Amino acid sequence: MTDQEKMTDLIFSEKKMSDNYSIWASECTNMKLRDTFLTLLNRSHKTQSDLFTAAQQKGWYKPIPQAQPENVQQAYQQFSSQSPS
Repeated sequence: MTDQEKMTDLIFSEKKMSDNYSIWASECTNMKLRDTFLTLLNRSHKTQSDLFTAAQQKGWYKPIPQAQPENVQQAYQQFSSQSPS
């Protein structure tokens, strides 16, 4: 397994753990345990951010370029006129 594959695996694992911590915290009836899950969620977000930054610096993770304002407005106009089925 290459370093890039390991980094990608770590990023995906942190994303999944963040999802889990969020669900567990929102469904927890014990406030002390809920606070623990929220602490873990914050740590997981920090770790995920650090991994993302490291992967991006190595050129392994290239986010989608930011949309131009006119493209956002055009998409908004296109989809705001549609009603849900």
